[in-house]
Amino acid sequence: ILGTGKIAKRFMQAAFYVPEAQVVAVGSREQHTADQFGAQYGVPKRYGSYDPLISDPEVEIVYVATPHTLHAENTLAALQAGKHVLCEKPFTVNAQQAEVVIQAARASGKFIMEGMWTRCFPVVREIVRRIQAGELGEIRYLQADFGFRPAFDPVSRLFAPELGGGALLDVGCYAVNFCRLFAGAEPCRVRAHAHRAGVDLTLAAQLDFPGDIAGHILCSFEAEGSYSAEIIGTAGKLLLPNPWLPPGGRGEIILTRGTVADTIPVVTAHWLTPFAAEIEHLNDCIRTGRPPQFPPGVDAETDSRANARVLDALRTAAQISETIVSKM
Repeated sequence: ILGTGKIAKRFMQAAFYVPEAQVVAVGSREQHTADQFGAQYGVPKRYGSYDPLISDPEVEIVYVATPHTLHAENTLAALQAGKHVLCEKPFTVNAQQAEVVIQAARASGKFIMEGMWTRCFPVVREIVRRIQAGELGEIRYLQADFGFRPAFDPVSRLFAPELGGGALLDVGCYAVNFCRLFAGAEPCRVRAHAHRAGVDLTLAAQLDFPGDIAGHILCSFEAEGSYSAEIIGTAGKLLLPNPWLPPGGRGEIILTRGTVADTIPVVTAHWLTPFAAEIEHLNDCIRTGRPPQFPPGVDAETDSRANARVLDALRTAAQISETIVSKM
C-alpha cells in the first residue's frame, strides 16, 4: 500500500476479509506515519519513502493511494519496477496522463486497474442484468449525486489545488462513471457550472449521450444533495438510495413500473466492506491472466481513459461563462 491516508486505511481494513490478499508493506512520505500504519494494521514492512516499497521483491501488487497529483508518477514507477498496479481513483488528473500510464502498462505487460470500486458492487451487476433484460425499456435519463461536507482544511488534498483537490476529481468521477456505464456510451456534449474557491467546491453538469439519453450529475464539498442515483427508462425506473457506500457491502434498488414500486435487496455477505469486492476482482484478474472487466464488458483501461476525458471536458465547460440579459 502506497500512502497512509484515510482511503488507504479503509482499503487495509477490507483486505482482512480477502484470504488471498496479504499486505506485506506500506510506504509513506515519512517514516513515522508508515510505522504508525504498520503497527495499527500489522503490516511487517514499513518504508518512509515510496521507492523502497516499489522495488521490494516481496511486493507483487502496488495499491496507489497517494494524492491525486502523484497517481501517474507513482503508477509509472511501479510499472517500471515490474509490479501490477491498482491505482485509486481518479486514475490520473487528466486524460493526457491517463494515456501515458496506459501505454506504459501495455508495454510492461503488467496488470493495471483504476480503483473505481463502485463498479465491483454486486448491485451494479444486478442493475446491468435488469437493463439487459429490458425491464426499464429504453434508457432516457440518468442522475447521480455525490456530495458531502468535510471540514475545511487548506492543506488537505480535498481543498489544495496543488494536490488535485476539488469535488469533481474526488467524488464527481463516481457520478460520471455511473452515467457512462448505464448509458452504454460516451457523452457527445457536456455542460457544467461550478462554484469555486481555489478548487471546485460544487459542480453540476449535464451530459448528453447518443440515443437521446440525458445525464445529470452533482458533486459537492458544500452540500450533500440527494446522495443517490437514478435510471429512468421508457418502461420503468430504478432508484439507488445509496450507490456509493452501501453498508456492509449490501445494496438495494427500488424498481418502479407504473404505480408499483418494489424494493429489491442485493446482498453478498462475504463482502463486508465495499473495497473487498474490488480486491477480490483484482486478485482474480491477476491469477487467471484475464484483463479486468466491468459490466457490460468494457475493459478497465478503456474505461479509465474515457472517464478522464469526460472529467477534462467538464472542467473546461465549467470555465466557460455566458451572460444572457433578457429585457421585459
